[in-house]
Amino acid sequence: MSRPVEYAVAVDRYLAHTGLGAGSRRVYRIALATWAWGLVDRAAPLGRGRRNAAPPAVPLALLDHPQAARRLREAFAARSAAVGARTANRELSVLVAAVTWWRAQGWLTGDPVEGLRAVPLPGSREAGGGIDADRAREVLGLPAPLREQALWHLLHDTGASIERVLALDVDHLDLPGRRTRERLGGTPLRWGEATGRLLTLLTLGRVAGPVFRTGRGRLSYRRAAEVFTAATRPLDPGGRGWTLRELRGPGRR
Repeated sequence: MSRPVEYAVAVDRYLAHTGLGAGSRRVYRIALATWAWGLVDRAAPLGRGRRNAAPPAVPLALLDHPQAARRLREAFAARSAAVGARTANRELSVLVAAVTWWRAQGWLTGDPVEGLRAVPLPGSREAGGGIDADRAREVLGLPAPLREQALWHLLHDTGASIERVLALDVDHLDLPGRRTRERLGGTPLRWGEATGRLLTLLTLGRVAGPVFRTGRGRLSYRRAAEVFTAATRPLDPGGRGWTLRELRGPGRR
């Protein structure tokens, strides 16, 4: 697939690849359009002005500009202050997933979102280091469907971002080597034996397409988060349930 010139075209191709439903695609498109303003050092409109404003037309190459990471950091900080951490974090997760896919296609040489981290929510345990080892073992022992078991184990083993894990396709996995393939760029993800067994079962008979899917499409961050929080609610003394980000371990080398 040839490298698109326009950021908007890259967005279209990414959304076509995801296999998300119409509603989720609309949410993702709005989030990705919001980042176009930050790439040209402009604040995204708010409220009704946002719905009626056309985002600036920007080249995809701006994401490889030396100032791209700085622009995105400043845009994220401004967005967090304007709309709150929850909305800004959701928009960041969409951008990270898209950038991960664009890099896998060879359309970007750098990683402009490297170092960007979600803002801890008020009252969240994420700032304190996440779920402890004993709680993590309880979570991983929950009687959950195979897809969720594989996802949770992979997140805990690798310490990778949820966006990067959900963006994985079957042909990205080196199952015998228990790692992602080198051609993806960046540091390969590595996992343990238990996670390897779950991934092998989950992808049995498949050679392409999303590792984590719903129906024929890719599992969305929102749905994955909802399932995890609901499943962990009985384990949480506060009765709220935990977030996927709290499950992430330190990763393997």
